[in-house]
Amino acid sequence: MVPIYLDNNATTPVDPEVLRAMLPYFTNHFGNAASRNHAFGWAAEEAVQQAREQVATLLHAEADEIIFTSGATEAINLAIKGTYEIHGGGDQHIITCATEHKAVLDTCGHLEKSGASVTYLPVNREGLINIKDLESAIQQNTVLIAVMYANNETGVVQPVAEIAAITKQKGIVFFTDATQAVGKIPVDVNQCGIGMLCLSAHKMYGPKGVGALYIRRKNPRVRLTAQIDGGGHEKGMRSGTLNVPGIVALGKACALCATYMPHESLHLKELRDKLENALLSIDGVSVNGTPAHRLPHVSNLSFSKIKGNNLLTEISKTIAVSSGSACTSANPAPSHVLKAMGVEDGVAKNAIRFGLGRFTTEAEIDYTIQKVTGIVMGMKA
Repeated sequence: MVPIYLDNNATTPVDPEVLRAMLPYFTNHFGNAASRNHAFGWAAEEAVQQAREQVATLLHAEADEIIFTSGATEAINLAIKGTYEIHGGGDQHIITCATEHKAVLDTCGHLEKSGASVTYLPVNREGLINIKDLESAIQQNTVLIAVMYANNETGVVQPVAEIAAITKQKGIVFFTDATQAVGKIPVDVNQCGIGMLCLSAHKMYGPKGVGALYIRRKNPRVRLTAQIDGGGHEKGMRSGTLNVPGIVALGKACALCATYMPHESLHLKELRDKLENALLSIDGVSVNGTPAHRLPHVSNLSFSKIKGNNLLTEISKTIAVSSGSACTSANPAPSHVLKAMGVEDGVAKNAIRFGLGRFTTEAEIDYTIQKVTGIVMGMKA
């Protein structure tokens, strides 16, 4: 039974079907997708195009709106820096949210050093922004609004369609980090009116090191400046030899998510609710983030009656969980997401994120309930 993996927000195992799809492109079909004068290159190019269509299908986008990257972090840098630069740089204004992933916050911080002004929208206790705050923050020189689709620590889903409607009315580009949402809940870039969106394969049962950026091509067309030059790959947006095996894997992962999502999301919500309801029966345990608008597989719980911050250490001896983003796990300070939500430091330090996934079983949830309950009651005694 042990160890049990419940840290699927940090990364997911590669689905065996995804692995089978990508393996031939390391050996038999090893061509460079940019080699267009022989069969090896044609096979690679065809595989990349198929993957582009698979990603686009999951997002309800067009294939030529998908740019492959090394992951969500690169896509975020391209989206934010590229938009800032295409509008002339300088004192251009960007609006984002205090609970964004560090890839967004640090990129915005970098641009502030170049002269950009950035507004960091607050969130309420449930982790949601106030639409009126967003409207009030818009300035004449606002060129980009970057608000994540679903939070990586709490699973809270922001009002993306409302944000997109405002940006369209104001003629401002809307970018959303949908790394945690894509493949877990339906994401329709046209229905929501999203201008740019990023995703990463390793959050949806694909390999690490590959992701994509959706860039709207019409109604309205989104323009941005490339951040990596050298060969003009990916329509000049991202130069560099394409990671064909990774791209094939990302495409297959998207195709599987499109097939599995309706049943999988419901099943994971049932398991999550079973785990959550059992742990909430313990005195001092509470949910961080709105229960009404969040991803189906995520539960972020605070254990306020525990003294000290070694709860995570004890649980992690047999169950892989985390206190928040894997990108900041080395930082002993309380989660910036929970602090922005108004969670007290002592409570935030005893917050645990449970991230269920495709391969989580009910037996594992039963074990987790028993084990965590025992640890918590023992620490309270």
